[in-house]
Amino acid sequence: MNKVSEVGIDEVGRGSIFGPVFSAVVVLTEKNKFTLKQFGVTDSKKLTPKKRELLLPKILLLSSDYGIGQSSAREIDKLGIRVATELSMIRALKKLKEKPSKLIIDGPLLLRPWKGIQKNIVSGDSKFISIASASIVAKVFRDNLMKRLEKKYSGYLIFKNKGYGTKQHLSLIKKHGITQLHRKSFLKKSNLF
Repeated sequence: MNKVSEVGIDEVGRGSIFGPVFSAVVVLTEKNKFTLKQFGVTDSKKLTPKKRELLLPKILLLSSDYGIGQSSAREIDKLGIRVATELSMIRALKKLKEKPSKLIIDGPLLLRPWKGIQKNIVSGDSKFISIASASIVAKVFRDNLMKRLEKKYSGYLIFKNKGYGTKQHLSLIKKHGITQLHRKSFLKKSNLF
């Protein structure tokens, strides 16, 4: 991969109680990293939903390559969140045209199935533009899915809570029961299942 400076990967939805976990990988050149930084790319949690939506097309346009992967609520319940997250990351990586020579991953956990060079960076989404870009891509794609699922699973305020276990979401589960997209393994801790 010539002139590629960074390949960053991140996940979103790991702590959610509803729906899949999403991962995205973004490949950036030095020049495009600088351009995206000028546009305001940073940790997706520090950006408004509107700002993330505006940055998404810029990231996709300026990335040399990118991939998105996900693991379903069923896979999370069956395999556990760590293995399911790794699976979503591997699925994202398989969508790249070329296997990266080095990968930088947000967080402290190694991507165990990955057989290449990898470096873990705690709070990487505020230190590396490629990880920040990956976090924005994963977040916008997952939020858009939550928007579509809101229609199918009305009564749970999925778009508002993004599938996270807010007090309101948990009380709506008590009222309406759980759906097939709720993570049963997560809800056992809340005594709702």
